[in-house]
Amino acid sequence: MSGKRVVRMAELEIDPAELHAYRALLAEEIEASVTSERGVLTLYAVSIKDRPEKICIFEVYASQEDYEAHLQTAHFLKYKTSTAHMVRSLSLIDVDPVILRAKTGDHLATEVRDLGKDLRT
Repeated sequence: MSGKRVVRMAELEIDPAELHAYRALLAEEIEASVTSERGVLTLYAVSIKDRPEKICIFEVYASQEDYEAHLQTAHFLKYKTSTAHMVRSLSLIDVDPVILRAKTGDHLATEVRDLGKDLRT
């Protein structure tokens, strides 16, 4: 892994009738990406309070090459094709990190995995 890290924000609006199905596909894609792609460092998805159809995804990749490789993976392409009809709008924003800190313990990772399991059921 070489090069400068790539940090992005994706802002999406999802068809409310498709929200449960979208979240399940998103959870599956994030789990596959973080588990199987060394260059995918962080993927966090959140929704706006009281506006669950508005979703923001914070993404950190080890390099531009890792980001481009991510876009070609089978799991990402499945996510894109499966959710295309669910997404009302999408904005991709390149951002410059000011400061990024996180605890590295298993507590947060376990909590996030458990949320993903809930969304897939």
